[in-house]
Amino acid sequence: MDAPDADFRHPVDRRPPLAGLAALGIQHVLIMYTGCITVPLVFGAAAGLDSSAIALLINADLLVAGLVTLIQSLGIGRILGIRLPIVTGATFAGVTPMILIEQEYGMQAVYGSMLAAGFFGLLVAVPFARLVRFFPPLVSGTVITVIGLSLIGVAGGLITGNDPKAADYASGSRLALAGGVLAFIVLFARFARGYLGQIGILLALVVGTLVAIPMDLTDFSGVSGANWLGLAAPFHFGAPQFPPTAVIAMCVVMLVIFTESTASMLAVGEATGRPVSERDLARGLAADGLSGVLGGTMNSFMDTVFGQNVGLLGMTKVVSRYVTAVAGGILVVLGLVPKLGEVVAALPGPVVGAAGLVLFATVTMVGINTLRRVDLGQSHNLTIASVSLGVGLLPEMAEGIYDGFPSWAQIITGSGITSAAVTAFALNLLFHHTTLAGAGVPSHDRGNGPEPEGARGGQEGRQEGREEDREEARREGREGAHGGGQGEEAEAAGPTP
Repeated sequence: MDAPDADFRHPVDRRPPLAGLAALGIQHVLIMYTGCITVPLVFGAAAGLDSSAIALLINADLLVAGLVTLIQSLGIGRILGIRLPIVTGATFAGVTPMILIEQEYGMQAVYGSMLAAGFFGLLVAVPFARLVRFFPPLVSGTVITVIGLSLIGVAGGLITGNDPKAADYASGSRLALAGGVLAFIVLFARFARGYLGQIGILLALVVGTLVAIPMDLTDFSGVSGANWLGLAAPFHFGAPQFPPTAVIAMCVVMLVIFTESTASMLAVGEATGRPVSERDLARGLAADGLSGVLGGTMNSFMDTVFGQNVGLLGMTKVVSRYVTAVAGGILVVLGLVPKLGEVVAALPGPVVGAAGLVLFATVTMVGINTLRRVDLGQSHNLTIASVSLGVGLLPEMAEGIYDGFPSWAQIITGSGITSAAVTAFALNLLFHHTTLAGAGVPSHDRGNGPEPEGARGGQEGRQEGREEDREEARREGREGAHGGGQGEEAEAAGPTP
């Protein structure tokens, strides 16, 4: 008797054919790779590390990103991982404080404070997740929109080059190559069907790189000199140290990461059609905390959800968490095999930038689509969205505007994403969760659209919590009743009653 498991399982839990898993996973890796390795490159240069030490940071960064991506995609019991198609990587939120800590206390304090912040994140993941009811579509939609818009500048930098004094900065060849890649993506989106339509971004990256070779826009010289295997020992820079000021600063960074990840995880829930519950969010944030523990131990960085990969979900419509799990496995291999990492790193900037431009704009549209659920005709909601959007884009449009602020304040104000998240969260509290909230406003206008599952309080929230427990038990019963390759057969037997 046939039992087509695809008929009853959520698309997130469906496993694509093995032949397609690798290509789809590689596509996710290629999209996020440049952004992931940029963090160790920037920090390593600012800290005055030599090339071998920076290479060590890159390997460790990819390894930790892969491990956390695997955990987020597949989950570990009821403890870690949101079990959604999420790819994580090093966040820029921690770069500035890490540089300041290194200058003041040294590398041992950088990784000691990161280790402490990781344990702090594990402790506060559940309490922070309970704030999800304060992240309704009005807040999450605004933050997701700012995430997409703020990343477009990164795509532009890859296309033009980041050094205005360089001879090929914004050259015709770079712009033509980016335009060709963009046209390729558009034509594929219009005419490709089935599996080809799902790997359009990957094909655009491959074709764009091949075209870039005769244009002298590629540099694979670093591949031959890279090692086949390489991984630094834990605490490579020495025993960790814990200066109180440094620890506090990195704990603040962890809360900032939680804020960014919350918006991104809610966006993934929107994109996949599986709303994120309070318990789901707690497991996802706990994995962010674990990235701090792993980063502090393995000489890496704290991770967050990568927005470009959220955009890829919207582009391909492939939302299986097994695809991102494969991407996590590839990142682990890249972290252990520096030579393969150098191959991926050699992708030309205009090619990656053109693909990123589409993906970052897709993230923006996910945020706008979320805001469509909000009654922006109600003046309070319009004020919250407008002010948060403006504050969030200010540091992106006026670079250096907050340079005169103390270093601890720049952790918050220097990031447009963080500024938007903090502003939207605070204004939503002011307008909708204070004793004066809604004064003079009809009750049906007071809300700001349907809230994510698990976001409501009172009796309804308690009932929802019980439903979450039952659903989680059913889900884990299906996943825990089998091991290894038997998972699909167990689920194919039919839905759990």
